[in-house]
Amino acid sequence: MSKRSSNLPRRQLGRYSRELRQQCGLSIVQAANLAERGTGSLQRLETGATERIHLSDVEELCRIYDAPEYVEPLKGLAQQANVKSWWHEYGDLIPAGFNVYVGLESAAERLTIYRPDMVSGLFQTPESARALDHTYFTHESPAEVDRRVQLRIRRQSLIMRKRKPATARLVLDEAALRRIVGGPKTMAGQMRHLAALPPNVSVQILPAAAGFPLGISPGPFTVLDFETDADGEPAEPTVIYVESYAGDLYLEGTASVELYRKAHTTIRAAALDTANTKNMLRRLAKKYAP
Repeated sequence: MSKRSSNLPRRQLGRYSRELRQQCGLSIVQAANLAERGTGSLQRLETGATERIHLSDVEELCRIYDAPEYVEPLKGLAQQANVKSWWHEYGDLIPAGFNVYVGLESAAERLTIYRPDMVSGLFQTPESARALDHTYFTHESPAEVDRRVQLRIRRQSLIMRKRKPATARLVLDEAALRRIVGGPKTMAGQMRHLAALPPNVSVQILPAAAGFPLGISPGPFTVLDFETDADGEPAEPTVIYVESYAGDLYLEGTASVELYRKAHTTIRAAALDTANTKNMLRRLAKKYAP
């Protein structure tokens, strides 16, 4: 694996930098001229291929793109070590409110997900998202919570858009569907939403009767695969995203990727098939809101 392919924090920095430039309507040549940097240098930064990033360059680009709120998060990404397994602790260099994962998710072509605890944000209804965020972000105003909910709903265009939607394989533990979020009416709406997701999304329920297919609980994880180039090579290496209360772990090593792929295959084999899953979701919806 090349140095570039193992450098997730810098690829994420490049991704956000490129998106900010495009939002301003600037070409890479125009942005480089404004920053008084070479076009090649900026291009390497945007692709995560640069070996050294000057924090002053990050500050200058954020000034050019009129994005002061990105200065600290992007500087934090620039300072992360070039490692294959990256632990992002909340509040450590990168502000806790900056969601590093979202940029990675938006570039994925295929997501393979296991959630033993709750429905992933990518599949939540607005009502479920609002109930969860209201509880978790207790210090935020209703308007700020609404903004978070809208962001989460916009994320769902990744799987809901008509042109080249990402594919997703989701396995949910039955317990996640019986833990009440937002009340019976909200739960009923969430069940119906999961049952009506488009064909590019497969949903399976791991029933309580299946026990622990791996002999242990692996916790929630997502395998993110990216599009391939003309030679069939992935544009970016597969990433394993492991979410926890204190921070997030990003794994890129081949052994880790294979370990989680096999884990998902084993769990999926023990889960209900998609047809029986839809039936169970509809029964649950009727139970929550007859």
